[in-house]
Amino acid sequence: MPFTVIWYGRRGIVDKVSFDAEKAAKDYAIAMFPTRKGDDGIVSVEVRKDNGAVVFSHAEN
Repeated sequence: MPFTVIWYGRRGIVDKVSFDAEKAAKDYAIAMFPTRKGDDGIVSVEVRKDNGAVVFSHAEN
């Protein structure tokens, strides 16, 4: 089942990245959040299943 990491900025979706495994998607989101926050102004990230269900989310002001 594909999983999508969705990066959000203050004005909406900034980027989407697809993964085949939930663990890989979640690990990527956790590892990249500090970098993307500083470089791209990311305020939150979600990992979603192919059916749209959120399996992980993280946000910071």
